[in-house]
Amino acid sequence: MTTVLVVDDQPLQRYGFRMLLDSVAETEVVGEAAHGSEAVRKAAELRPDVVLMDVRMPGMDGIEATRRIVAAGDRSRVLVLTTFDVDEYVHAALRAGASGFLLKDARPEELLAGIRAVAVGDAVIAPALTRRLLHEFARLVPPSGNGSAEDPRLSALTEREREILVAIGKGWSNGEIATHFVLSESTVKTHVGRVLSKIGARDRIQAVIFAYDHGLARPHAG
Repeated sequence: MTTVLVVDDQPLQRYGFRMLLDSVAETEVVGEAAHGSEAVRKAAELRPDVVLMDVRMPGMDGIEATRRIVAAGDRSRVLVLTTFDVDEYVHAALRAGASGFLLKDARPEELLAGIRAVAVGDAVIAPALTRRLLHEFARLVPPSGNGSAEDPRLSALTEREREILVAIGKGWSNGEIATHFVLSESTVKTHVGRVLSKIGARDRIQAVIFAYDHGLARPHAG
């Protein structure tokens, strides 16, 4: 059973999410919040597996709420719901520690799959958002080819692990990486785990940030 805290300033939106999540056996809505400060308080009180977080809310927004929930160090992981007109928030929310992004118009099965993935420690980004996310990184993160090789975390990577990190930075899934390098998905999963451990990334999204910060990924690469 995955417990979920639904955060949205629109009562009808919260109701819709609750109806969907309560309609399946594997998820349970343990609470609702209408703004960021309430989300932070209820996350600390209820300790849900997943916080389904809206971005735009009165008072404390979803980005600051995400930052505080993650900083608290509790078990809760944050899955942010966004729309195409809030791309400028993506980078900030990922920096704040969000474990994933989905669009508000995602199909019910996509939302449920995203919640399940985040709950077990994976990261998820809506496929339709990946390209826009990469462009946002390119806009906000200046090229940094110069000192990247000097980073001891990069030096610790094998050649294959570096290739895997570049692929993660491009937004490729494990399946796409496996196909490109002619590897099994289980082997890719092992490589990804080692990469995350060596660069100190909690999940794939932090690995994408790392790849961009070190000039290893660009929107039109590959």
